[in-house]
Amino acid sequence: MGIFNFLTQEVAIDLGTANTLIIHKDKVVVNEPSIIAVKRSTGEIIAIGKEAQKMHGKTHEDIKTIRPLKDGVIADFKAAEHMIRGFIKMINRKGNWMTPQIRMVICIPSGITEVEKRAVRQSAEKAGAKEVYMIPEPMAAAIGIGIDISEPMGNMIIDIGGGTTEIAVIALSGIVSDESIRVAGDNFTDDIIEYMRRQHNLMIGERTAEQIKIEVGAALPELENPPEDYAVNGRDLMTGIPKQIHVSYSEIALSLDKSIAKIEEAVLKALENTPPELSADIYQTGLYLTGGGALLRGLDKRISSKSKLPVYVAEDPLQAVVRGTGIALKNLSSYKTIMQ
Repeated sequence: MGIFNFLTQEVAIDLGTANTLIIHKDKVVVNEPSIIAVKRSTGEIIAIGKEAQKMHGKTHEDIKTIRPLKDGVIADFKAAEHMIRGFIKMINRKGNWMTPQIRMVICIPSGITEVEKRAVRQSAEKAGAKEVYMIPEPMAAAIGIGIDISEPMGNMIIDIGGGTTEIAVIALSGIVSDESIRVAGDNFTDDIIEYMRRQHNLMIGERTAEQIKIEVGAALPELENPPEDYAVNGRDLMTGIPKQIHVSYSEIALSLDKSIAKIEEAVLKALENTPPELSADIYQTGLYLTGGGALLRGLDKRISSKSKLPVYVAEDPLQAVVRGTGIALKNLSSYKTIMQ
């Protein structure tokens, strides 16, 4: 058995629309953007992760960048396989004298279809996994922030990723009610691009919009500790010449308003579908925000004022899901019932 364990490599993967995180031996060993760069003429993979991200929006006609996941699910099967394989190679860079067998736990959106689930499993197997387990994202997020999911106590998790927002009420190691909507970080990025074009006649790219979101992204037009205005470079749509403007967090809050309202609606719908006994629990425990979207300034306050419930942002919300996936992998026998 000891020899078998030595030959088995265990990895926990948060395969996200925007970023992929991998835990191996209790450490986050990969934290890279979910993107690859491919040579069109030969189909050769020339970069993955951060290196491919640097090329995004700057390529010539023989290179294309691909984001294999869209709305939390695999959109490009072959690209996903190459990306997972490349990330696993990053773990094994130190060089094993023989290729280990890989046991993999991957988190998936709770609203995923059987076909989409099969695509994840096949991509993982083609990338070299011998055993593949899948865990719903809200479940992994709950485990990652230290909630005992086996308790007969209701907890609501709101996980805002790149492609989907997963809202789930968890009790007794199961999801009692959930809402999965395809409004999340990518929509925020698109909203910012559209706002800059409409309001400032400025054409900006995805990476610039992402940076704006990080620097001055907000869910409320008035904050206690506001960030400073951010300088944005882009192309003037009137003259075609590059120019720079400054944007405030209030403007970005205005541009994101409609998308955030959709998330609020989904939260209220999930609360509406929650059994009364669990609603009583949630009144006590409040709502937990995880995922990259949880870092949006003032989002907790906005959801709290809409739901009239306390909202807590998880410590290090970006890594909550992968941490939970890693814990589930380590205690596979205890969490087998929630695996798919």
